[in-house]
Amino acid sequence: MSAFRALCQLTSVSSRAVARPALRSALLRLSVQVAPRAALSATRAFSVTSAHFSEGSSDVLFSQKLAEELKYEKEGAVAETEPEFLKTFKEQGLWTVQDVEGNDEVTLARKFGNESIRVMFSIADIQNVEEPEYEQEDAEAEESDAVQSYPIRVSFSVTKNNAKGSINVDTMCQEGAFIVDNISFYPDAQLGTELTAEADWKRRGLYIGPQFDTLDVSVQEEFEKFLQERGINENLATFIPEYSEYKEQKEYIRWLDNVKNFVDA
Repeated sequence: MSAFRALCQLTSVSSRAVARPALRSALLRLSVQVAPRAALSATRAFSVTSAHFSEGSSDVLFSQKLAEELKYEKEGAVAETEPEFLKTFKEQGLWTVQDVEGNDEVTLARKFGNESIRVMFSIADIQNVEEPEYEQEDAEAEESDAVQSYPIRVSFSVTKNNAKGSINVDTMCQEGAFIVDNISFYPDAQLGTELTAEADWKRRGLYIGPQFDTLDVSVQEEFEKFLQERGINENLATFIPEYSEYKEQKEYIRWLDNVKNFVDA
């Protein structure tokens, strides 16, 4: 089955990704409580003797909630060692993973003959997943849990050493497939691949090409083969959501730890 099939709707979401916003919302909903007189006295005594003279009255409770969430996430987190799916992906030797700690964007790169291929996606798409309707049937819920899928926007760029320009492809990755949105061609390869505000501004006024599904069917089929031959296939479409979830978990734990350390300082 082709990896580039049309989907009527993108409704399946990861149960784990859905649970995460609820946890974060609970963390942020810290109600202001009026402490008993004895507790207020203890707080005043503590503030006099503590070295943290700028400490607010809510800092201790906030730090406790952060610690609870951090403990919860670490208990369910993957081990410090590299997960098996990532080891297998790297052992295939097709793609190199360019992942900077603290950034929400990930880049995969490879060489194919005289071509340089780059794949870009962001874990922000996981954070923006909407929660499903609670009124759905049990069967539908079980099916959703089994799919464990959610849409992630993925962009590809292809450049050649012996030719000017670049082909850029915007897609949506879900359920082990890439749904192509459009194919753009930029006469200037640097303009097509540079990730700067200036380059993005210049690209906005350019013709980005037709919608993929408006192309002749034979053109669509040949382009699918073009991408498949370059390793843009079902295996990659399965890896990207899995890696996104893995990275998002690491970044969230890192964020919790950084915020807690700052509050405690």
